[in-house]
Amino acid sequence: MRLDDLRETSNVEDRRGRGGLALGGFGVLAVVVVSYFLGVDPSQVLNDIQSGAPQQQTASGPRSDDAAYAFSRKIVGSAEDVWTPILRAKGVSLTPATLTVYDNATPTGCGMGQTSAGPFYCPEDNHIYLDLSFFNELSERFGAPGQFAQAYVIAHEYGHHVQTLMGAMNQTDRSQGATGGSVRIELQADCYAGVWANKANDQFHILQNGDVEGGLKAAEAVGDDTLQKQGQGVAVPDSFTHGTSAQRMRWFKRGLDSGDMDQCDTLSARTL
Repeated sequence: MRLDDLRETSNVEDRRGRGGLALGGFGVLAVVVVSYFLGVDPSQVLNDIQSGAPQQQTASGPRSDDAAYAFSRKIVGSAEDVWTPILRAKGVSLTPATLTVYDNATPTGCGMGQTSAGPFYCPEDNHIYLDLSFFNELSERFGAPGQFAQAYVIAHEYGHHVQTLMGAMNQTDRSQGATGGSVRIELQADCYAGVWANKANDQFHILQNGDVEGGLKAAEAVGDDTLQKQGQGVAVPDSFTHGTSAQRMRWFKRGLDSGDMDQCDTLSARTL
């Protein structure tokens, strides 16, 4: 994957080096006491903790995931550049999402975010939450190595932000099942990830040999049927939330081939 012409987004929050914090009564008291002796306004410290505002990291110096952090910022930056004119043509202004990277756990507008949940988008605060260690899991557990597979994951989450701006997230019943609203929302985000790849390649020439195959491999690896068969030996369509591997690959490829978000109408499609 060629990244030379991609810019790093400035809409980012780096929470690495600290986990999610939950303070009880004694925790609040401790913050107040320590702040008093340090001459710091305790209300500001508490607000920072509760809101998840950036704090000084516990680790100093370079980190092993710094390259993954810079890469993720470039993918989000390219998503901003790609989606701004597309949405403008629809009469919608792009309010950027915030890429938030963290370790282990972090507070979010949708509750406590944890690494085990994988990357996710929260429509309540318009943040994309990503523990960068997921990239290792994507390669080792899901068998989808390479930067374009990683980019697909980020572009999918940015697709959810596009859905929020377009109003789809609020208008759709998020029921589960093979044809439920949740599956339709997720497949549309896959299609939007393909639209991003198409337009980003037109503008920045990002695709190299093997990249598309890597993206399709990632889409295949995270299908509900594949994950359920790996975890419990059988797929249960009534519990699907994201779609089958074949569906996820098909809709990603549809966006990639067309570069047209109008081709991503999974919400009313008869066949997924």
